[in-house]
Amino acid sequence: MTGLRYVYAVCRPFGTPLQAQLTGVGGDPPRLMPHHDLVAVVSHVPEGEFGEEPLRANLEDLDWLTAVARAHQGVIDALTTVTTPLPLRLGTVFRDDSGVRTMIEAREESFTRTLDRLEGRVEWGVKVYVESEREPETPAEPAAKPASGRDYLRRRRMATKSQDDLWQRAETFATQLHESLSGSAEDSRLHAPQNPALSGAAGRNVLNAAYLVPRAGSEEFVEKVETTKDGIPGIRVELTGPWAAYSFAGEETAEKEGS
Repeated sequence: MTGLRYVYAVCRPFGTPLQAQLTGVGGDPPRLMPHHDLVAVVSHVPEGEFGEEPLRANLEDLDWLTAVARAHQGVIDALTTVTTPLPLRLGTVFRDDSGVRTMIEAREESFTRTLDRLEGRVEWGVKVYVESEREPETPAEPAAKPASGRDYLRRRRMATKSQDDLWQRAETFATQLHESLSGSAEDSRLHAPQNPALSGAAGRNVLNAAYLVPRAGSEEFVEKVETTKDGIPGIRVELTGPWAAYSFAGEETAEKEGS
């Protein structure tokens, strides 16, 4: 089959087959390309979409980018169930098989070292949000009309102070949670808080962290997060994963969708 080679990840050889119906970017099933002691996971993509010029234009097309990112993530998720993949950046494309092998040889030492460090480990994501507006304690009863402008300003100050106090509690809670979870993980990363306009998540993001956890310790880690979820009213804790270890894989990789 002709076409360019789209590379999803590099990993060690593994014996468990991928899902029979798995398709990758553009609907082409991923295949394994062994080279030395590593395996590149690739599929064929059309040059009309993934050549240098059309790819640059397509990366500005949000609908196209979203479809490619989901297909890319689907392959990475499937790999994560059977091995420890080292995901490559979205849109990593080579002219032919020879180009993929040349890339592996150029980065072989780095790939091998990183895969050794990540073997048997997964990434869990934890986000903490503070609700931007508190719900009234008794929503069925309408608030009394302010008696005066002074009364209105007093209420506004009290509401602002209440929100500021909640944010302060949330930041303290997030700091303590991160310290606790870091103690149960082999490594951790603090990412920049998410912009709600981009993420679509409700509330203000005060913690956006990733944790590298052995598969064998994942159940205990998840339970530790679950016990914190209802700690403080107005504060929401979200757990995602297990993911391939994007945050710990080095410069060759990109962040996963939604991180």
